[in-house]
Amino acid sequence: MGRVNLLLVWSLSLTLSLYNLHPTSAQLSPNHYANVCPNLESIVRQVVTQKFQQTFVTVPATLRLFFHDCFVQGCDGSVLVASTGNNQAEKDHPDNLSLAGDGFDTVIKAKAAVDAVPQCRNKVSCADILALATRDVIVLSGGPSYTVELGRFDGLVSRASDVNGRLPQPTFNLNQLNSLFAANGLTQTDMIALSGAHTLGFSHCSKFANRIYNFNGQTPVDPTLNKQYATQLQQMCPRNVDPRIAINMDPTTPRRFDNVYYQNLQQGKGLFTSDQILFTDQRSKNTVDSFASNANAFNSNFIAAITKLGRVGVKTARNGKIRADCSLVVTRSKLLAFPLKYVSNVE
Repeated sequence: MGRVNLLLVWSLSLTLSLYNLHPTSAQLSPNHYANVCPNLESIVRQVVTQKFQQTFVTVPATLRLFFHDCFVQGCDGSVLVASTGNNQAEKDHPDNLSLAGDGFDTVIKAKAAVDAVPQCRNKVSCADILALATRDVIVLSGGPSYTVELGRFDGLVSRASDVNGRLPQPTFNLNQLNSLFAANGLTQTDMIALSGAHTLGFSHCSKFANRIYNFNGQTPVDPTLNKQYATQLQQMCPRNVDPRIAINMDPTTPRRFDNVYYQNLQQGKGLFTSDQILFTDQRSKNTVDSFASNANAFNSNFIAAITKLGRVGVKTARNGKIRADCSLVVTRSKLLAFPLKYVSNVE
């Protein structure tokens, strides 16, 4: 009998050991690096601040990079990976070609600064650095601060083909938006809150040209567009405009993270169809009105939504590693091993 009990104990211990070694899902924690790299957040913040002082583009570029990373195979830093001779990476998919280089540069420099600290070297994932940098650029542009959950591992693959159908398009209607966000565990309210990130950033004219020149057979201009705003857009984006030209997403406060984006929608000044539909569709209009009139409501919902977004598709020790170079994915056998004591616990 004693031998049976001993066998059961040994079996249970082995099972628990394997369970912790190969967790099925990550349990993120703000304190994940407390003993590994205690000054992580201040190191990243300092680099992001320096980059921000060099160019404001750092803000929308980093924020957009985080969204595009999380929506394709989860928040695993796969959008940072460079293409190779035998693999086209996510960043080179047509939907990602407009991602500004300053976002990538922000993460690369932050990663270098973190790894320059011996205690932190090769202990912090690129995915977590991107998550922290995203919070920091939001704060630097006047947005709310929030606690960033940490403990992500970097993905082992990055394929352009995985991007297909996973990113919202400027022509989407509400049903399409809701469907795409729901696939990532996000509600309509989350989607509307995260769309508020369009209070920052730029867009190339080609992304909305159909709304100001060839909307349909009856009218060349989208009737939901504010007429004065439509005229301004035509002036800034004439036909056959240089494809490199980009304009502000928010015509009112383009350099500040605020709720003016929703006030713009109320005035017919949403740049994309996918922006303006949030106000013209009765199913989402009330939320837009709420965020437009109450900055605190927007901020709290945005924090909740971006926190949920940061949990999408998180990799663990079983299906991810810590990259030494954010732009490189190598074979599993050559990836840096992450000490067991630092592996995230299982939920």
